Amino acid sequence: MTASPEDRMAELRELFFESAAELVQNLNEQALRLEKSPGEAETVRSLRRTVHTLKGDAAACGFRELSELAHQFEDVLTLENPDAAPLVPEIALRAADVFAALLVAYRKKKKLPEIQSLREDIARLAHPELSSTGKKTGRKKSSSPAPHSARWSEYEQLAIARASEEGRRVYHVEVQLDPQCSMPIAARQLIRGALAALGEVLALYPPEGSRESAGRVEAAVASEKSAEQIRAKCKIPTIALSVRVSLLPGKMPARERSSPASSSSGPRPETPPAASSETTAPSAAPSEELPAAFASAGPDNILRVDAERIDNVLNLVGELILAKSMLQQTLHEFSQRFSKDGLRSKFADAMAFQARVLNDLQRSVMKIRMVPVEQLFRRFPRVVRDVARQCGKQVDLIVKGGDTDLDKGILDAIAEPLTHLVRNAVDHGIESTEERARAGKRPQGTLRLNAYHQGNQVVIEVSDDGRGIDVDKVRQRALAQGLLSTEQASRVTETETLELIFRPGFSTAEEITEISGRGVGLDVVQSVLERLKGTAQIETQAGRGTTFRLRLPLTLAIIKALLFRVERRLYAIPLNAVVEIARTLESEIHQVEHYEVLQLRNEVLPLLRLGLPPQAGPESGSQKAFVLVIASGDRKFGLIVDELVGEEELVIKALDDQSVSTDLISGASILGDGRVVLILNLSALVERFTQGRPDQPGARMAGLLLSASDQALAARSAAGGSA
Repeated sequence: MTASPEDRMAELRELFFESAAELVQNLNEQALRLEKSPGEAETVRSLRRTVHTLKGDAAACGFRELSELAHQFEDVLTLENPDAAPLVPEIALRAADVFAALLVAYRKKKKLPEIQSLREDIARLAHPELSSTGKKTGRKKSSSPAPHSARWSEYEQLAIARASEEGRRVYHVEVQLDPQCSMPIAARQLIRGALAALGEVLALYPPEGSRESAGRVEAAVASEKSAEQIRAKCKIPTIALSVRVSLLPGKMPARERSSPASSSSGPRPETPPAASSETTAPSAAPSEELPAAFASAGPDNILRVDAERIDNVLNLVGELILAKSMLQQTLHEFSQRFSKDGLRSKFADAMAFQARVLNDLQRSVMKIRMVPVEQLFRRFPRVVRDVARQCGKQVDLIVKGGDTDLDKGILDAIAEPLTHLVRNAVDHGIESTEERARAGKRPQGTLRLNAYHQGNQVVIEVSDDGRGIDVDKVRQRALAQGLLSTEQASRVTETETLELIFRPGFSTAEEITEISGRGVGLDVVQSVLERLKGTAQIETQAGRGTTFRLRLPLTLAIIKALLFRVERRLYAIPLNAVVEIARTLESEIHQVEHYEVLQLRNEVLPLLRLGLPPQAGPESGSQKAFVLVIASGDRKFGLIVDELVGEEELVIKALDDQSVSTDLISGASILGDGRVVLILNLSALVERFTQGRPDQPGARMAGLLLSASDQALAARSAAGGSA
């Protein structure tokens, strides 16, 4: 079934929005580089290519305002004016912001933002010789206005004049449409496409995206083609009734001026022969003016795929892994029943081959869903630059670990929290230049972004070398805001005090500014991390700086897990988080200040009992227990479990808040025999264990886990699955 023109245009626009967002990000990065090296030729060329591509793609989708603004901005980038070079980066950054706002408005079909002030600033920068009255104060006009120039904007007329001054051939093309043509708008689009293939379209009437019922298409085209070639290209049967092509007056192309015929002492002809079909390479570097369609397409081997489709493939791979587990269990039963059957070895070979292929498939699909964290980090140079300027500070940004892979869903979710942390680090953390000088520091502050994998987690760090967080000031502000009582303030630890800054409404800023002071921001960080089953850790030193360390668990993955039972319920943890497994007796477990500990070789290991403690009695001390020694970040502790089940490859499925109401569970999976297994959130277990001081921590933890297990089983049964 052939897609309708409306469907094709909608698909084209979706592709445009994706590529345009990347182009705007490139524009930001190139403008920042140009700010450090004003007038650097290669950066200007890159900037010009980006804007040219954005202009062409926007025009193809009918976004006239964006296309025209990009076309006007090109005027700035084609000038060789040393006086204007320092002003270009600022205009480029403003243009990037306006382009981004236009894209949002187009996509959400909202009112377009105001762009007139930017257009006026671009015009003043591109054409400083024009005074406010429209009269020229510098060089005299080199070419006369093109015919029907009243229909063309001032910028189009200036583009024609500039092309003529450069010695390029500029043709005035007028195509009269056939009055019998049933689709005049589509016909005009075909004519415009033919003109774009001939050279650079400097002026066009009716403009791109116009619904005006004009019976002709009029354009000014800079082209090396001959008038006859242009006429033949535009004479489209059943669409073009007639085509008129005339060469606009202007300077002679350099090729014509240097030819033997034109170098004689006789009078030089005003225009080159119209019938000439000779073409020459432009004097500019060929990479400066890439066709928009080519530049936006990128490498031929790159496809844009909707994330939902990849998720569907991941779910299917997960089902295949479950099927593999079922087959392996069936093969095991077959081998026990028919141990001497010759088919047993053939089945085993087939299963081994299928397992290898399935493992390769699993890894390949998982890599598709993972993206480098650089996609998020690359937006922060602009954020740091803008906030530092607002605060009057000098800040250097250092980025590491950009190649660390992260699930696309997590990457999108942490974009806002990271932005808050970066802005706060520049505004609150790093001191002013004068304050840093008094402290003996270099004038420029340093902000570091780092990402790396640690066990079954992704760790992202935001560090600054600023003044650090004043713990006493945080405690006093918490007292003033009623977040702590006097008794609580006297016994909270430094770590617990620092965690107060994540409370909604909390702020230590003395005054409210555009950047901070309203107490909104860090609570967003906390809420997002809770949703992702992650944690935040703060390290600070007075006068040395602060580090925010975000730990994010894998919410969608296929992992090796260790299965165990607690209170006859099945649970699992990532195998790579287990340091060792120990067996002990209940009599060797001691209690210190309501916490259970175990002397394991030369260290005291804090224990977390997931089940209910044994009933007190003469035999309770001789009961055996399994202890799973876990490393979570920089902490080590032991989990007391009832029984070990073994290792298993699990497909982790994230659970919504309606299925499980506790953060102690990060996901669930289904075994080959249909049993549900819950994957524990080790970070949340540690936080719950260290923050609270209940009299019976084991009993409370067991209750939460049993409740979570019951909820998950109920959700599974409601969905029609086996329990």
